[in-house]
Amino acid sequence: MAKWYRRTGDSIILTLHVQPGAKQTSIAGLHGDALKIRLAAPPIEGRANEALLRFVADFFKVTLREVELKQGGQSRHKRVEVRGSTIDPECLLD
Repeated sequence: MAKWYRRTGDSIILTLHVQPGAKQTSIAGLHGDALKIRLAAPPIEGRANEALLRFVADFFKVTLREVELKQGGQSRHKRVEVRGSTIDPECLLD
């Protein structure tokens, strides 16, 4: 079983390792027990966190309101909750 996410009710909790300031936003595979995401946004004034939440919302086909940063606002290691999506997180690795 994957350790980088878990389902609880209609929520998915993602454990992410985020690398801001990349050339383009993309999924870089697994990084230990986390999914690594490269973000084109710089880590300035919360822009990387905002870009991350928008990227996750787009992937899981939910509104931005249904995606919440639960932990790691100032860290590369983050926990994000996605509510109301039927998309399997494993698809992020394809």
